[in-house]
Amino acid sequence: MDGADAPQPARSGSGVTACSTSTAPARMNGGANANNNAAAAMEERFADVCKRKLVLDESTTRQAMQLFKETKIILLSSMSSLGSGSPEEIERSWCACVLYCVSKLGNAGKAKEDRGITLRQILRAFDLKIVDFFKEMPQFCIKVGFILTGLYGSDWEKRLELQELQANLVHLCSLGRHYRRAYQELFLLNDGKPANNSSDLNVQQASEYYDFGWLLFLVLRNQASSAVKNLLTSTTELVSVLAVLIIHIPVRLRNFSIEDSSCFAKKSDKGVNLIASLCERYLTSEDELSKALQKTNILIKDILKKKPCSDVSECQQGSLSFIDPEGLTFFKNFLEEDSLKSSLQVLEKEYVNGLDTKGELDARMFANDEDSLLGSGSLSGGALKLPGTKRKYDDVMASPTKSTASRAPMSPPRFCPSPNGNSFCNSKMAPFTPVSTAMTTAKWLRSTISPLPSKPSGELLRFFSACDKDVTDDITCRAAIILGAIFTGSSFGERMCTSLRNTSGMDAIWTEQRKMEALKLYYRVLESMCRAESQILSGSNLTSLLSNERFHRCMIACSAELVLATHKTVTMMFPAVLEKTGITAFDLSKVIESFVRHEDSLPRELKRHLNSLEERLLESMAWEKGSSMYNSLIVARPTLSAEINRLGLLAEPMPSLDAIAVHHDISLGGLPPLPFHKQPDKDEVRSPKRACTERRNVLVDNSFRSPVKDAIKSKFLPPLQSAFASPTRPNPAAGGETCAETGIGVFLSKITKLAAIRIKCLCERLQLSQQILERVYSLVQQIISQQTALFFNRHIDQIILCCIYGVAKISQLALTFKEIIFSYRKQSQCKPQVFRSVYVNWPSRSRSGVKPHIVLIVQGIFSPVFNWLVF
Repeated sequence: MDGADAPQPARSGSGVTACSTSTAPARMNGGANANNNAAAAMEERFADVCKRKLVLDESTTRQAMQLFKETKIILLSSMSSLGSGSPEEIERSWCACVLYCVSKLGNAGKAKEDRGITLRQILRAFDLKIVDFFKEMPQFCIKVGFILTGLYGSDWEKRLELQELQANLVHLCSLGRHYRRAYQELFLLNDGKPANNSSDLNVQQASEYYDFGWLLFLVLRNQASSAVKNLLTSTTELVSVLAVLIIHIPVRLRNFSIEDSSCFAKKSDKGVNLIASLCERYLTSEDELSKALQKTNILIKDILKKKPCSDVSECQQGSLSFIDPEGLTFFKNFLEEDSLKSSLQVLEKEYVNGLDTKGELDARMFANDEDSLLGSGSLSGGALKLPGTKRKYDDVMASPTKSTASRAPMSPPRFCPSPNGNSFCNSKMAPFTPVSTAMTTAKWLRSTISPLPSKPSGELLRFFSACDKDVTDDITCRAAIILGAIFTGSSFGERMCTSLRNTSGMDAIWTEQRKMEALKLYYRVLESMCRAESQILSGSNLTSLLSNERFHRCMIACSAELVLATHKTVTMMFPAVLEKTGITAFDLSKVIESFVRHEDSLPRELKRHLNSLEERLLESMAWEKGSSMYNSLIVARPTLSAEINRLGLLAEPMPSLDAIAVHHDISLGGLPPLPFHKQPDKDEVRSPKRACTERRNVLVDNSFRSPVKDAIKSKFLPPLQSAFASPTRPNPAAGGETCAETGIGVFLSKITKLAAIRIKCLCERLQLSQQILERVYSLVQQIISQQTALFFNRHIDQIILCCIYGVAKISQLALTFKEIIFSYRKQSQCKPQVFRSVYVNWPSRSRSGVKPHIVLIVQGIFSPVFNWLVF
């Protein structure tokens, strides 16, 4: 490999290198004057944007300049990084990230009425698309995190609410597309007249009715707090708006016949049951839709000052003809031309006044044909996919919103009418979209899980009582505490109250419903597991399993995660459940396969979700500092104990149940007192109840195989209760191995399988031969088994990238690292931080908080190990 002159690392995997003597830093030192001039020019350009383009106040400008000055050295070092774009693009992205941080963190003490700078203004000022901003922002936070901590405190990441904003954007994009599609199916557009300035007569513009519907939805959605703001609730609210439009928009603009049974199949003697028909069409709950419709009607009365029609018979000759008025509210002359225009103005004003301008976007754009604002691709390196087809980037950034009067009207979207005319009736099933997928999953939760009892069944209680000590009270109390910690107001962001008792009525109801769904799912799967374990052991005494604290917390966390994933909350997203339950990613990986295997009815989308979680756990999360994997690895591989201890990688003990209850202010009501505190086993390694073994993840649907697949098919699968024994205990099913050795062996086999899949994909993209692919795979296998420490605090893709580069050099291929990175960026799992930030254990006095680019690591750390393995 290149760079044979690179110094040898002090220890394998320690990350102590002489990167400071590499060519890139040398060039930076040699061109100090040039860099100083460049930094001064950047600073001047940034100040000009703050003062002239954005017209920031003096306080905000001062804070922005301070953060920019403290981070400009890191910015300059990023200019030469592979895959970072042109210097001008890097500078614009960096400046936008600086201003976003200041807008969210620097003005925390400002009065609510003092509007700050919006994300839309920031993006417009620096000519950025949202998708580009979100690709750069996580990397910016990694690089300057220690600076943000010094300026804004250790909780800056929570206050930044980046993940929440990201999820909100994806949801709004999905909802905007869902609304456009539904409106096009239900109504004619612009009275059927061709769009102005359109050469295609089949392309039509949406009318003001379309704008009204979207604005009504946005105002309705903004009334919800962070807890209730999720994709399912928002979709139900959107369907309630469609119901309002159906009974108020003039009949001549309908794209359907209300008497057509294929459109509205639910009927009674009084006519079409509109609510039931829409529920069947859009997979919503009748109860939830009725509640949402009540909220919508209240909004119309309170904000638009419209009075309901007292005599329904007067209205049944118009829009309500052939519709059962039961459960519906009709507002006379509500959407006639004059009333429509005034209602639009009122909604515009209400929405603008209600905008939280501290870093958020104007959601009105999401209903229009402005998808290019989002760009194409995915957010957060594949973690959050943007729906829709790939489009060309267009310049759609409008002027920042300052007032209702100054804002340009919503640009109407363009649609192509259905060639068959009545698309609503012709389409019997909702199209496969993020929204329809979420609604299908929610239907499973509503129909299969919600009807279950909220207490253990008789059969499950018999398993509890058959233990050496009846564990019923322990299990029910634990479930109440852990689920109470997950489903509280504090779990759903800064804007929520700190406990369920203090939240608003709607929030409390929604949160309690989600908690009950998770509890019922937990008991259901636990019963199935107990039944299977008793058959394996030929007995009903499952004391080892049912008395294991870590096992139950993992099961509860998995149940809660599936409920949260179904509802797609804006704020409570993985890995939040790990922190709330006190477990680690490695712990959760032990139950995923068993959970799926013992819940046959689990929808395809939730299996896909668990599969993606398992990949995240394997690729990096299980290797992070504080992972319980290290507590098993130190037993299974004693030779690594010195390195693990030196880097401080071991996990801390789980927080006790009473500590969790006190921290989250959880009231147990009539439940029994907290279980007694069990002392950890003597053979534990710094934390209680480590796992002893893992099983391969065989997600029931073959379309969603886990990375493990057949990796350990030949091994005997022990009973589940042995999977959570102490690492140092002998595993009776493994011929004298300790539980740690068995568990780590299975875990590393999963890593090997995942690596094989990703190596194959990337090598095929690079058009490398089968021989090269096999050499890369062989090298990765050797590193996993012989140089495991290289994985510590790192990502599996970093190892793969280095191996491909190394094999290419040894094989004398004309393949540069830049070309490898270019191809890697096209992989679905790509995250920019994988190649831009690599863990290095710098000496305590150098480069505090800075993570170097992967290029600097290849020669300093990986090359010596690679040469040793190959030669």
